[in-house]
Amino acid sequence: MELRLLKSDEVADILKISRAMAYKLMQRGEIPTVRIGSSVRVRVEDLEKYVEQKTVQSVPYYGEKLPKI
Repeated sequence: MELRLLKSDEVADILKISRAMAYKLMQRGEIPTVRIGSSVRVRVEDLEKYVEQKTVQSVPYYGEKLPKI
């Protein structure tokens, strides 16, 4: 079993956000973490799940016409 754990800077790079924002998401529990001593890591699977949960379908703005099919 190969377990890939990401550091906060790797999470930030993947999500294209600041490291501080990655820390906040991890600290709030929005992105689950694994603690190893004083180190905090994120499982790749948990980060993928977070992205899936945050992915939304494009919804037209109020007043915007839907494309004709």
